Amino acid sequence: MPIRRLLATSLLFAVMASAHAAPPPPSEQQVTAFFRAVQLDDADTVRTMVGAVVNANELNPLGGEPPLVLAIREGSREVVRELLRHPGTDLERQALNGNTALMMAAFKRDEDVVRALLAKGAKVNQPGWTALHYAAASGDEKIAQLLIERGAQIDALSPRASGAFTPLMLAAREGQESTARLLLARGAKVGLKNTEGHTAAQIAKQAGREKLADELRIGR
Repeated sequence: MPIRRLLATSLLFAVMASAHAAPPPPSEQQVTAFFRAVQLDDADTVRTMVGAVVNANELNPLGGEPPLVLAIREGSREVVRELLRHPGTDLERQALNGNTALMMAAFKRDEDVVRALLAKGAKVNQPGWTALHYAAASGDEKIAQLLIERGAQIDALSPRASGAFTPLMLAAREGQESTARLLLARGAKVGLKNTEGHTAAQIAKQAGREKLADELRIGR
């Protein structure tokens, strides 16, 4: 092969390799600026940086949350929309504490975001803590109902290390009467016990929720 053609071919391969090379890792300042934009609901900055400078599923060095979970926690609605539009956003990317976007939306009682996540295919069930646990603890009956309609496991158990709580037990502990009643109506088992051997009724009683404890005992 003539030298000129060989050089041209080598240059072409070099250009192609460069085009497909992974972008350089972001600097600490870029990561800080990106997550600051997420917190401040600065969708323009997030749109410019996500996928080009900072990975959509990067964990915030402060708090260990991915952008979507952080945006939901902070109520950054425009950024949430931007991240849901971005093809690289992983809906199931967990924070270091195990929280997913759907779990955080349930905890924050944000029905619109819960519906948007479900429409995009967010998983309702997973081992350990689930979005239904969070909806039960926060007392959001509408979100709990929606999750149950989408197949949420009514008696899902939290990790044993955290006590093996069901959603009903959490509703009982937090005194969320309407959510507890919903779970009962949908078939939650009142006789299940956590790792300390306590039922939902006993947990409610320990928390000073006497009325709810009585209802849970009757529910048995």
